[in-house]
Formats: sequence, structure tokens, C-alpha cells
Amino acid sequence: MLQDLVFWGATGQAKVLGEFVPDLGYRLVAVFDNSPAAVSPFEDVPLYVGQGGFQEWLTGGDRAGTACLVAIGGSRGKDRLEILNRLRLARLVPIVAVHPRAYVARRARVGEGGQILANATVGEGAILGAACVVNTAASVDHECVLGDGVHVAPGATLAGEVSVGACSFIAVGAVVLPRLRIGNHTIVGAGSVVTRDLPDGVVAYGNPARVVRPNLV
Repeated sequence: MLQDLVFWGATGQAKVLGEFVPDLGYRLVAVFDNSPAAVSPFEDVPLYVGQGGFQEWLTGGDRAGTACLVAIGGSRGKDRLEILNRLRLARLVPIVAVHPRAYVARRARVGEGGQILANATVGEGAILGAACVVNTAASVDHECVLGDGVHVAPGATLAGEVSVGACSFIAVGAVVLPRLRIGNHTIVGAGSVVTRDLPDGVVAYGNPARVVRPNLV
């Protein structure tokens, strides 16, 4: 019997997750989104708008214990964490979604709400905080540590023992060399090569990556 599951987020990340969560034993029963213009990406799954729509759904039955995921990608780690906490307070249960074609090492740890997508790799001893996303074909190598809300975008590579601070975003195809530290709320631009530590709250890109401006979060 499939377990009920809900998403918060109705755009691309929801579509990607929706493709494989039935293989993990879940049935998607509702989608929530803050945008009044949002439409459900699944023809047989209703969409509810905002906190009001969420409250409407909650009063429709005993929802305690329903599985949940925050289906919001990109550099919105802070939003993912805030919504995850809202779902927890409503007694929903965040799950970890690992695509059947992803690899997660036996001694890696993925926090609640984590999403490991197709052909991604999470290496031996890696530790991922809550609501992290390791996107399609991304690699998080051995003993990396990702703070809560980190997103490693498609094709990005974190070499061994990299530390990434909370809510940071490693964009498509970026490479971070071994044993470096990326600060909290920092964005590494697409295709960049990080060769030295980066501080909190900046945007950096290039080869080698250089800080170009503050990240105004």
C-alpha cells in the first residue's frame, strides 16, 4: 500500500520528484504553492494556494503522519527550510527521496527532506543537513559536509572533504576542489571552478572563482 505524500512547490522540482516517488512507495495526494497563478503539474493531484489553502487541506481529514517534501530548487534554501518547519509543525513527516538511479554511500547521512536525484552521487562519510538537494548527475564526494538547505545543481562536483554552509547554492556544472569551505548563503556561479575558500553571503563565479558581489538574501 502506498503512503500519502504532499509537495510544497508546483514547478520544475515538483515534476522531477513526481516522476519517481511512486517507486519509493508514495502516492502524491496534494500540492501546495504560494503563487496564485500556480497550477498543479499533475492532472490527478489537486493544488492548494498559500497558507490558506494549506489550512483548508489540513481540515479535510486526519493529516498527521502524511509524508512531505519541499519541492523548491535553486538558491531558495532559506525558503525550503522555513516551509519544512511549517510542515513539521502541522505534524507532517519530511522524507528523504533518493532516485533509484542515484548512489548514496552506506555511511553517508542525508537529513530530513533531502532529495538526491537521478545519477547523482553522495560519497562515503558525507553528511547532508535538512532540505538539501543534490540534483541530476551532481557529485558530493567523500566526507563532504553540507549545511541545511544547500542545493548542488545538475552536473556540479564537490571533491572530497568540502564544507558548504547553510542555504548556499552550487550552480550547474561548478567544481569545488578538495578540502575547501564555502560559507553560508553563498552562490557559486554556473561552470565556475572554486580553488580557495569563499566567505559567507557572497556571489562568486569564474575559473578560478572570484567574489563579484554580496548575496543580498
